Amino acid sequence: MFSNMDVLSYSLAAITFGLLAILVAARYLRRGVDRALALASTVTAVWACSLVSQSIWGYPGFNLRYLIELLRDAAWIYLLFALLKDGLRENKLTGKVKQILGASAGVLLLVLLGIGLIENFTDMAMASGKIKLLGQIGLSLLGLSLIEQIWRNSPSFGRSSIKYMCIGAGTIFAFDFFMYSDALLFGHVAESFWNARGFVNALLTPLFAVNVINTRRQPVDFHLSRSAVFHGGTLIFAGGYLLFLALGGYYVRTLGGQWGDALQVLFFTISLVFLTTLLLSRRIRSKLMVLISQNFFDYKYDYREEWLKMTRELADLSDDPPLPQRVIRILAGLVESNAGAIWLIGEQDAYVLKASVNLSTPKYTMIEGNSELVRFFRDREWIVDLHEYKADPVSYNLLEIPDAIAKTPDCWLIIPLYLGNELYGMALVGNPYARVELNWENFDLIKVVARQTCNLLAQADAQYRLSRAMQFEAVSKASSFMVHDLKTVIAQLSLLVKNAPKHRNNPAFIDDMINTTEHAVRKMSNLVDHIRKPHTEEKVNLEPINLTHLVQHLVTHYQHRTPAPHVVGSPPEAIIKADTEHLRSVLGHLIQNAQDATPQTGEITLTIKTSKGSVVLFIQDTGSGMTEEFISDQLFKPFESTKGLTGMGIGAYQAREYIRKIGGSIDVTSEPGVGSCFSVRIPLAFEKAVQLTEQTYRPDHDADHSKESVN
Repeated sequence: MFSNMDVLSYSLAAITFGLLAILVAARYLRRGVDRALALASTVTAVWACSLVSQSIWGYPGFNLRYLIELLRDAAWIYLLFALLKDGLRENKLTGKVKQILGASAGVLLLVLLGIGLIENFTDMAMASGKIKLLGQIGLSLLGLSLIEQIWRNSPSFGRSSIKYMCIGAGTIFAFDFFMYSDALLFGHVAESFWNARGFVNALLTPLFAVNVINTRRQPVDFHLSRSAVFHGGTLIFAGGYLLFLALGGYYVRTLGGQWGDALQVLFFTISLVFLTTLLLSRRIRSKLMVLISQNFFDYKYDYREEWLKMTRELADLSDDPPLPQRVIRILAGLVESNAGAIWLIGEQDAYVLKASVNLSTPKYTMIEGNSELVRFFRDREWIVDLHEYKADPVSYNLLEIPDAIAKTPDCWLIIPLYLGNELYGMALVGNPYARVELNWENFDLIKVVARQTCNLLAQADAQYRLSRAMQFEAVSKASSFMVHDLKTVIAQLSLLVKNAPKHRNNPAFIDDMINTTEHAVRKMSNLVDHIRKPHTEEKVNLEPINLTHLVQHLVTHYQHRTPAPHVVGSPPEAIIKADTEHLRSVLGHLIQNAQDATPQTGEITLTIKTSKGSVVLFIQDTGSGMTEEFISDQLFKPFESTKGLTGMGIGAYQAREYIRKIGGSIDVTSEPGVGSCFSVRIPLAFEKAVQLTEQTYRPDHDADHSKESVN
């Protein structure tokens, strides 16, 4: 027979759950979860009343009370399934788990209810007490499993609406599990568990009530300040520590023999001094505060919003304002400031001021690479609070602040900027608008943003260096093109000088020398104009040219070298539009390259064929040939040459570019050891060019008349 304490316990449970059922039924029955909670509260109130009635009047009997308890368990399990249905997004996994748990709970409840009904209406003993205890333990475990599934599979932002209900239902099933496990172990229900059961259930009703109200427009939530949790945690820690001291002192006294009392006093004294030292340690208190903030409270920042804001700010590719100023504003905005400056590493390992916003920097702004602050940042990723530094320099190991920062008024934070593990720069943030208390979360966010912005600063600097290198490369390429043209002019003039002693009295040589010198002067003048105006588009001078005559002149000109080129067959007359000197230089270069690649016993042939709207010049040799990789990757690239240091590697490139300018193209076929064939396709000057050229250049026309007809 239980004491009268159980009457008070279960009476309180009946009253509280009855009131909860009335509250939910009166105002909150729109959701399935609310209706399930109203049912569970009603059944629990009836269950508590039955226990009170049994203690006072001995009615109902055990079998009926056992059936009512099974119904109570079934009602709470039904509530948990309602939570699974309304609160979770259905997927394949949760669906299978819900089916397994539902089937297990249903089968177990049906079996236990069947046993209870048979025993209640008949005198048959269907199951022993241990079987019934195992059934109750199974129902408790199923309830705890359902709560675990609800909590683990619910989205984090939706847990606030179910947390109190999960805590309450979980406590009910956990208490029943421990009570029935203890009863199974010792053969009877412990009086302490039984008497406390009603109180425990009654104390859980506020959680269910708050959960119901929380789902409406004005949620009720419990909040504790960080200071309250800190001091409460400190008090609990101190109490636990003192309990440990008591146990330790007892064993010291017991095992110490004659010295036991003295050793106990010594142990207590040392332990209390150690506890006092821990509680007064600023570093330990700070670490404990950070631990509490990280694990028990929401974050100060909406990190998604902070990240999007920073991304929008840095995604602007314009230079208004410059990137260093935007970085300053981002870092300063994190701590409610609008002032700052930034130093980045420059030449000779020194840090140079790149930008400042709303700060009056001193005249001398460079920070030496071997300064104490730089060494400090290279050793540790700390943010220096200058207000804290001025109040207690010892906390920063008496760090020496450079004059470039120390003499800047209204400065507050010094933030290191790291590129990987290397110190790339430093940012200085000015005083905030209002007093701001910084904690671990502020510092973590500042460090992450500082590293991200530092990467962008380094990328911008690398792009600037690359653009300068490209400018130097452009100058180098232009110089190489000019050197190539100068080599041609020098070769022509050298040939004149070489032949002058031998042919100085030959009038034809004098005329040729004058023409060559005039060509050299014109070439040099064009080069000078190109140097003066490198970005102006070169004007292409187009005039009618007889390509067949030009090719024949080139063949005659290159006859002095072996193998000598020759024209195959009787080529048709072909009139094109191009600059005579430029086209002569391009075709001459291709013929000269064929001679360079062909042995003296080889052969170089030139073939001219016309097709609809264009003429094709084939320059074929039996030289060393080229591979497909060389043709596709190197042949027409400037500064790629097979002649080693003697060639610039830009002749083929210039040839192709000029032929393209006049509307043509150059194709190459080659095979190593067999030879190469360059196909130069150029548009004809006008329609039906072949017929017109045949009429224009009939043998009975003299040269002057021919010239007039062409022009």
